[in-house]
Amino acid sequence: MAEHRKNSLPFKYEEYFNTDDLEADLKNRSVRGGAIVLISQASKFLLQMGSTIVLARLLTPSDYGLIEMVTVIIRFVQLFKDLGLSNATIQQSEISHEQVSTLFWINIALSSAIALLVALIAPFVAEFYGQPDLEKITLALASIFIFSGLTVQHQALLMRKMEFASLAKVDVVSILAGVIAAIVSAMCGAGYWALVILQLATNIVNAIGIWVYCRWRPGLPSRQADVSSMLAFGGNLTGFNAVNYFSRNLDNILIGRVWGDQALGLYGKAYQLILLPIQQINNPITNVALPTLSRLQNQPEQYRRYYLKAILLIVTIGMPVVAFMFACTDLLILAILGEQWLDAVPIFRWLAPAAFIGTLNVADGWTYQSLALTDRLFRWGIFASTCNVIVFLISIRWGVVGVAISYSLFLIVFKIPAILYCFQKTPLRFVDLVRTIYKPMVASIGAAMIVILIDNAIAIKIQVVVALLIYALLYGFCYLAIWMLLPNGRSTLLNIVQIVKELKKPPTITRVD
Repeated sequence: MAEHRKNSLPFKYEEYFNTDDLEADLKNRSVRGGAIVLISQASKFLLQMGSTIVLARLLTPSDYGLIEMVTVIIRFVQLFKDLGLSNATIQQSEISHEQVSTLFWINIALSSAIALLVALIAPFVAEFYGQPDLEKITLALASIFIFSGLTVQHQALLMRKMEFASLAKVDVVSILAGVIAAIVSAMCGAGYWALVILQLATNIVNAIGIWVYCRWRPGLPSRQADVSSMLAFGGNLTGFNAVNYFSRNLDNILIGRVWGDQALGLYGKAYQLILLPIQQINNPITNVALPTLSRLQNQPEQYRRYYLKAILLIVTIGMPVVAFMFACTDLLILAILGEQWLDAVPIFRWLAPAAFIGTLNVADGWTYQSLALTDRLFRWGIFASTCNVIVFLISIRWGVVGVAISYSLFLIVFKIPAILYCFQKTPLRFVDLVRTIYKPMVASIGAAMIVILIDNAIAIKIQVVVALLIYALLYGFCYLAIWMLLPNGRSTLLNIVQIVKELKKPPTITRVD
């Protein structure tokens, strides 16, 4: 079957489906890929943070609130334009030109249908929130689905071929183009339309770049192409993402409906800011760790060791970042957003515990996907999302801060049963996870408490950026010191660098014939 697939390929596209050439150079490609992904994420983080600093001073919380009212719906329906088929393409050990062509046209059909649906509901979105301007905004953003649908399979093929450099270039250039277009528009007085232009420009440039770097072109769809297993895998994954997204974003819908665009703008920006560093940490490590864990699914001991090392790396970086942001919330809001956003400080502070626990979100996601347990993921998602919806419906009466408090408490309470359920009938044990994360957790919280106590005691009255730098150095010193004082903390901390190196290279995998 595999030989038939290879022989049926158009010669000019064979490089995207025949991955035999990767075997000889897999180690070097993985190392280079890991480095490229990290550099790319750092570049995107700087661009996004820079645009946030500039646009937050050119626009108002109300501008952000209006766009958030629409984008919460846009992001939800966008889940279905992919249907999990990009992950299915990447995961398959062998795949044919006919299969990917069929998946491409499925993605195009879904994207077009969703774009039409979004355009049709635009008047209802405006009526729901009582904001007439939302109709035009929704119509403008509906076109995003066409451009994103065009790139799903091309991006997946570049990932299969480990063309991380090409993907990184497209990502950075497209974000840069969107940021420049948005800032210029805002300076010209475009108001909230600058945020619409940001999304449109980013998606258009991304689609052009992906098609330039991926020379594969789809053929006609084929009924003989066997895509049923990939549709099942993607369907379960999409089902979970859909219910999870709805429950996680119901807070935005309710706040916009009940408390208005100003409140939603503050809440949405606080939420985005607290999660931005975590996304920059989790995403690149996931891109390297998840494919490796998938290849280790039949080797329990190696799977467990690699998994715990990857988790240790993520929480060692992520937890202290969130804890520091909690300790210096006032200074961060002033430095990044400006004085007009100070009302977001209590919201940001109460969302911080959710972000702190959120550094562990990959713990169950990696397990479900790498072991092909997306059916169990979907079932848990329905249960957890239902509980989350109830929490939001109850807490909305207490305002934006009440929603933030309730959401953080919910995530803290539900994280343990979520992981216990996930680890059932897998090589992983909850006790091993606790042993892995307790050092960075204790060190992060302890260092944050020290910084808060010192700030309350002496209240440094200097320029905001300078104060942030001083507290960052103090926090880093306390974090490392607490690590050293914990049992075996010094040896574990010194091994982090080695873990980074190991995560970049694929482990030795025993072939089972």
